[in-house]
Amino acid sequence: MSEAETDVFRAASACISETLAGIPRLPVLPSEAEDILTISSRERHKWVKDGRLKSIGTRTVKLRGRARAVTFHVFDPRQIEAVLDGDLPAIWRVEDAQALAETRRRAAGKAARTRAGKGQGKAGEARNAREDAPRTQLDGWDAFEAEGLLR
Repeated sequence: MSEAETDVFRAASACISETLAGIPRLPVLPSEAEDILTISSRERHKWVKDGRLKSIGTRTVKLRGRARAVTFHVFDPRQIEAVLDGDLPAIWRVEDAQALAETRRRAAGKAARTRAGKGQGKAGEARNAREDAPRTQLDGWDAFEAEGLLR
């Protein structure tokens, strides 16, 4: 190589090395996080909302062919690595399954209580209470009834 080509090569090499050194600091996109952690988008959304999967911010991009911009969470690569090393997605899935089972158990109990008390509605109790109450006599009712207008 000539000296001019060597200078260009060294400049390009330095630029590439600098770019490669900055790659570990780049945020992880949602689809990349799903692939790395082998999770579904539903799990990612749920865990970000719960705070188990921490977002370092959002990015908004305007994709070609779309009228509106798309905003999505991005993740810290070190945090994604820590989640992967601790096998936290498997632990979180077990916790979610337990919470779901508990919720279903409570819902089944509530439905059973509702079915058991279906015949004893509050409206029926109010109607019975009204019928059982002593009737009050209105002034002049006897005269009105004697005229026979209510036949």
